[in-house]
This record gives sequence, C-alpha cells and structure tokens, in this order.
Amino acid sequence: MSLLRVSSVALPIEFGDEASNFAAAHAALQRSEPGPHLIVLPELATSGYVFHDIDEARGLSMTVDDPRLTGLADAVPEGAVAVIGFCERVGEQLFNSALVFDRTGTLGCYRKAHLWDEEYRFFSLGDEAGMVLDTPIGRLGVAICYDIEFPEVPRRLALAGAEVLALPVNWPLAERPTGEHAPETIQAMAAARASRLPIAIADRHGTERGVQWTGGTAVVDRDGWIVATPDADGIASAVVSVDPSKTLGANNDVFADRRPELY
Repeated sequence: MSLLRVSSVALPIEFGDEASNFAAAHAALQRSEPGPHLIVLPELATSGYVFHDIDEARGLSMTVDDPRLTGLADAVPEGAVAVIGFCERVGEQLFNSALVFDRTGTLGCYRKAHLWDEEYRFFSLGDEAGMVLDTPIGRLGVAICYDIEFPEVPRRLALAGAEVLALPVNWPLAERPTGEHAPETIQAMAAARASRLPIAIADRHGTERGVQWTGGTAVVDRDGWIVATPDADGIASAVVSVDPSKTLGANNDVFADRRPELY
C-alpha cells in the first residue's frame, strides 16, 4: 500500500473565455503541491460546456498539440500528474476529451464514450470506455462525467489495473431529497467501494448559460467515503491509500470473490 495526494479543482470557468480559463488552470496547477500528486480539473475546462451550436463548439475546439494545452505542462509541480477536460478537434470531428500530462508533456488523451443529452449535437463517440495508462504516480484510470453512471466503466478500469480514477465532470444540478448527496456522487462513492478505487471528481460550481451545476467536486477514498470537499480556493485535496489489493476485511476480496459465470 502507498499514499497519494489527490486534488480535485473546481475552476472558475467562463464560457468562451479561453484566455481566462487557461490562466485559471495555470494558477491552480502552480499552487498545487509537488508529487506524488494527482490534480484533476473539470470537463471542458478550457471552453465551457453549454454550446449553442456546432459552429460555436468548433470555434472553441483545439487539437491535442495546441500550444495552449501543451504549455500547461510547465505549470505542473515536479512529480505530479494533471488531467484537464477540453473540446478536441480531430479533422472534422469533435470529441469531449481529457488530456493527461505532467512536466514532461502529454501522457495520454481520453475521448468520452458516453455522451449526455445534447452532447450528441457536437461530439463524436469515443471508442474506449475509460482509459488506463501508466504514469509517474502509478496506473491512472480516466473517465468523463456520464461515463461513471455505467457501473461497467469503473469496474473495467479497476480490473485493468487502475489504482486511482480521475473524473472530470460537469454535473447539472438534479432534484434530490433534502440532505442527500447528488445521485452522481452516490454512484461514484459506490463505484469506489465496489472496486476499492479512489476517485477524484472535479465538477463545476455556479451556473453557465442558465445551467446550474451540482458543485460535486470531491475526493472519494477506496472505502467509498468522501474525504475532501473544496476549500475557499475551490480545491478538494486529500492523501488517499493506493493499493493493488482488493481485500475487504479479513476474509473477502472484491475481485477474487466475483463469480462472473453467474452474472
């Protein structure tokens, strides 16, 4: 078992103001602690989320090698790995994507597999249900927002060896009983416990073009408990246990006890 600092950042994103959004991302990365450290920024953090039409989305898209994106590497603390959501352009296609990077540059890019509501108007479907890649902080799983609502996704990533899951999201506020967590948060907590997999959720706060966000930024440990919520700077940060073991108590193992032949 090892320890890893995990930080989820609720950036103050302004729709369409890429200069301001990149400045906010730089500032968040620069004030983060050195590694081992996972830093997660929200879904579509460079552009904002509520596009009116495809032309607007295309105008706020960028290629994975855009200097504004790759330039974020300079702000990452030594030994840390960061994840940021952006609107990716590949030829004529757009993807809701998440870039993984450290001080050396880009480590990987994941394209969202499950599109929510009007996202189908703008984005093509990614061809992989979550991504796992080796990084300086360990095997990192990456999924985006609606992906987490399919239990198969975090379980697939955990079975593939993910030790921690980065989850950039934009969760629209849903009605719920007074005092209850958001339903998406509950799903993330359940996924973390079911696969003994810490999850870093970076959500939006406030509103954008009439859409109110859940404000679900949090760090969930491998037992399924929320161990950090945002401070005054919008950063939820905690040190979590990272362990390839899937034991649960003295006599159980959540992977070894599975009986897939019955499911």
